[in-house]
Amino acid sequence: MQQLNFSRGRRATRALLLIAAACCLLSVASSAGAAEPEIDDFDDDGLVEDVQEEPINIPGEELVYESPVIEPKKFHFADHFDDVDASRKRWIKSQAKKDDIAEEIAKYDGIWNWESPLRIVWPKDKGLVLKSKAKHAAISAPLNKPFDFKSNKPLVVQYEVTMQEGQECGGSYIKLLSSGKETEDLTMFNDKTPYTIMFGPDKCGNDVKMHFIFRHVNPINGTITEKHCNKPKNRLEEPFKDKLPHLYQLVVRPDNTFEIRVDHKIINEGSLLTDFKPPVNPPAEIDDPTDQKPADWDEREKIPDPTAQKPDDWNDDALPQIPDTSATKPNGWLDDEPDMIPDPTATKPDDWDTEIDGEWEAPLVDNPACEKAPGCGKWKAPLIPNPEYKGKWRAPMIENPNYQGKWAPRKIPNPDFFEDLMPFKMTPISAVGLELWSMSNEILFDNLIITDDVDVAREFAASSFDIKRRYIDRESDSLVNKVVELTKAYPTAWAIGLVVFISVIVIGIYCRFGKAKSQDSAANAAAAQAKKTDEPQPDDEQDGAADENESEEDADAAPALATGGSKTDISASPKKIKKSDLDNKEQLNQKDEEPTQTEENTTKSTRKRTVRKD
Repeated sequence: MQQLNFSRGRRATRALLLIAAACCLLSVASSAGAAEPEIDDFDDDGLVEDVQEEPINIPGEELVYESPVIEPKKFHFADHFDDVDASRKRWIKSQAKKDDIAEEIAKYDGIWNWESPLRIVWPKDKGLVLKSKAKHAAISAPLNKPFDFKSNKPLVVQYEVTMQEGQECGGSYIKLLSSGKETEDLTMFNDKTPYTIMFGPDKCGNDVKMHFIFRHVNPINGTITEKHCNKPKNRLEEPFKDKLPHLYQLVVRPDNTFEIRVDHKIINEGSLLTDFKPPVNPPAEIDDPTDQKPADWDEREKIPDPTAQKPDDWNDDALPQIPDTSATKPNGWLDDEPDMIPDPTATKPDDWDTEIDGEWEAPLVDNPACEKAPGCGKWKAPLIPNPEYKGKWRAPMIENPNYQGKWAPRKIPNPDFFEDLMPFKMTPISAVGLELWSMSNEILFDNLIITDDVDVAREFAASSFDIKRRYIDRESDSLVNKVVELTKAYPTAWAIGLVVFISVIVIGIYCRFGKAKSQDSAANAAAAQAKKTDEPQPDDEQDGAADENESEEDADAAPALATGGSKTDISASPKKIKKSDLDNKEQLNQKDEEPTQTEENTTKSTRKRTVRKD
């Protein structure tokens, strides 16, 4: 019976495990379907959208890095930094100083170098590295040909950054410098050098940013205002921690739309007209600065009821709590004993200076006389809530019949109003620069390009960044990494699976041990009842049958011994022979002697055995 129940428990446990596995698969599938909806490459106008897919690792594929081919006609600027000599000639280190800052830290003395990454993948792959930290560093390079926004072609900026030592406070953004006299001498490049666009990651503490700032020129008076892009919805923290190369791309289109990608994934997009602060176009009307609120203007929505009167029995001076008049002083209260007394064992320190430290006084300790008494000092009745307390009376509030609403100054036409419907047409770009301050060193910049074709930028990334990341991902690919990635991708599914898994374990333990325990309890109860009534048990019948079988075997073995069995057979079963002799004696004496029954308790049942009296 126990074996049958145990088999049923095992079958139930297996069924529960199968159900749990099915639930996990369904939850993962549903989460994957919710997280990855069907992608429609066509917008409402029937135009094909720009969809960039992540690189896919192909098992067994040999990944070899070759410096990307740069065709000058396709790029306004391109540098993969692998040709160190040519790149050094292009980039110009700043010799300028910052204004309004101490002389010892005003210099741009940060160190730049062309070298391989700390985590070398291919020796020929080089990058521009900021070697120093806590120093101002600036370096710039002229474009092959200026980028003019009047050409009505999109601006595509793309570059890699590897924060090889992580980043706690500092930036790794780039500046696209405006054309003009102030950018002709790049040795004087500093924080005040005019730029058209600033783009890239920045972090200090918990403040994580993805900068996209463009400087807009007022078409009326020529003033320049910085327009800051709204922050993306999701925080961008991994590039500052994982010490891996990441690809940053900015696309600004002639229709005033923009798109920011990190590792080919869109993290922010919108319009130059609506998604920047302050907005490009000022309001058409503004508040009249000369307008003032009238003295009799009533902004109160509600006022105290002037007809209300305080009740005669209202006492404004009533206290919230009063002494309990029914309380009495406990017997044995020591009125003359203070709660605290000077410590009689304390002594003045040897270095105590009365003139400096004042008169010395022993510290206070609890009065030992009060330990056994109900209390010491002057007795006071406990306080209870005052039933007559109502607080200070105030008249109820009613609607103000003279309410005129919230006052606001009148509107007048904005004298500085303008409407620029094409903010894309910014100041032309003639150079690119890095002007940074960072508390981390070993920041590597690589594969920086400026072009007017998204496909060109995508192909350049495919032959540089994509191969690099595929190689790194393949080397670091492991079961643990896969589990972590799946957990990040489907957190809800993993939570459901964990709950189901724990439930199955609990049910399985109950089926295995809970039923066995209950069966043991039932067996013990049945054995105890049988002991009281001396009823025969199944174990007794089995023992009796076993004894009969042994007696028959001994009887069959006796003739063999009598006919001269071999010594080997005799020595092989001495216990059987001895038991057979004993059984024969018992059979001879069984008729003359009455058997007695003794009970032997075991952990599972009670057994009865017949033994000789002597």
